[in-house]
Amino acid sequence: MERFFNTAGPNIAADSYTIDPLSRFDLDEILLLIRQKRYFVLHAPRQTGKTSCMLALRDYLNASGDYVAVYVNVEAGQAARNDVDRVIGATCDRLAQEARIITGNNMPLQAREEVKANKSDSMLSTYLQLLAERLSKPMMLIIDEIDALVGDSLVSVLRQLRAGYANRPDHFPASVILCGVRDVRDYRIVLSNQDIITGGSAFNIKAKSLRLGNFTKEEIHELYMQHTRETGQRFDEGCFPMVWEATEGQPWLVNALAREVTYEIKENRDRNVVITPEMMFRAQENLIYRRDTHIDILIDKLKEPRVRRVIEPILAGSDEAEDGLIPTDDVQYVADMGLIKLERGKPRRIACGIYREVIPRELTWTTQDGLVQEPQWYQRPDGSIDMEKLLIDFQQFFRQNADSWIGRFDYAEAGPQLLLQAFLQRIVNGGGYIDREYGLGRRRTDLLIRKPLTDGYGGPVQRIVLELKILRGDIQKTIEKGLAQTSDYMDLVGNVSEGHFILFDRKGDKTWEERLWHETRHFGGRDITVWGM
Repeated sequence: MERFFNTAGPNIAADSYTIDPLSRFDLDEILLLIRQKRYFVLHAPRQTGKTSCMLALRDYLNASGDYVAVYVNVEAGQAARNDVDRVIGATCDRLAQEARIITGNNMPLQAREEVKANKSDSMLSTYLQLLAERLSKPMMLIIDEIDALVGDSLVSVLRQLRAGYANRPDHFPASVILCGVRDVRDYRIVLSNQDIITGGSAFNIKAKSLRLGNFTKEEIHELYMQHTRETGQRFDEGCFPMVWEATEGQPWLVNALAREVTYEIKENRDRNVVITPEMMFRAQENLIYRRDTHIDILIDKLKEPRVRRVIEPILAGSDEAEDGLIPTDDVQYVADMGLIKLERGKPRRIACGIYREVIPRELTWTTQDGLVQEPQWYQRPDGSIDMEKLLIDFQQFFRQNADSWIGRFDYAEAGPQLLLQAFLQRIVNGGGYIDREYGLGRRRTDLLIRKPLTDGYGGPVQRIVLELKILRGDIQKTIEKGLAQTSDYMDLVGNVSEGHFILFDRKGDKTWEERLWHETRHFGGRDITVWGM
């Protein structure tokens, strides 16, 4: 039976192409922490492979013969929220079933019956004590989706784990891993009485926090080559830089792209078809347009105020001085979700190419639907885009609609850039692509429009560079700097047919006749069109 690229649930190696889960973290470090009887955290964004890794670790430990390792997922308790009795009861029930499977006997179920009369604030700790005392080997406990719990329920679980800590390993689990999206120290837990406590204070026995990373370039290649070895279907080597740029190794995205291009695009089910970069771009567009679960969750998160506070300055290219009041907790929260990358010495940025595409498209989705431009109107007979004609039309659209349309965006600071991107997206949907680059402190947004001029991979492609900037100071100095940045980006892209520098003047002290203009400047050995908006 042919295996497939998995995009739903834990990986089963017999069914899915798989990177060895135990190779995705430092196994020696984890085993050392377990031998030292430590309680620690492993966290990573959703759909990164945490559950697959924890199940593999459970099986590895049980096979070693040194521990009885039990895995329990507590996500079901999320629905009960602050109902501590329900959450603790359900957690004990699930734990009993998982322990019964591992031990192969009914002792865990019998012990569960013995603690049913306990109050919820001691039920879990007492049950874990009974299990630890009755098992023939030290108990190792893995609690997955711990941060799905909230409020009083989460605090109760953390405090009951802390209460038995001093009695390990004979009377309590020798080691515990808390697995979730965020590090426990970053939890801000709102209790039912509206008091706020931190995860660090509720669980101050944590020895270490480990983070599960994305796939490396080598792991992506190995994963895709498993498909080639088993089916004979080849990937053009040009696919791999594209996949890395699009995903930066995010496991769900890596698998989803491969599944889309080898299975969902039906003509590619013929394993004699070689997968090309152009097919990969098509697969990426399909994922974004279809809004699969992973992307839909991402879109939903954009509505949260604390996410907006972090993402909006990146889209707008605001500098650190304007952005300095963003709470550190909010930045870490968005990073833990995998939406942004935090790299030492570098401005924070959107985590990968697909997210850079999804975010502005989603924020302007209703705007795009409200635009009636037909792509054919802007296309020359050879299929290329007449960019001057398009931008003149956008100037008129911007004059008539800027105030009302930008006011619709939750991300108003980035409104002008988002409005132009919505306008362009409707055009390139007729057969082109927009690559977007934006980042904190850059004070600009870089766009690259790629328009294939023939069907199929390898034909001529029109490449147009656009630099978008908000006017914040002297206009002539801004234009000079913008020309240099546009020229540099054109050099970086290479084989560019034209470049445009677009300057949005939102100061409000000029008439539209003064603000709307365009002229061609010669800079760096090339012509660049400058547009005032």
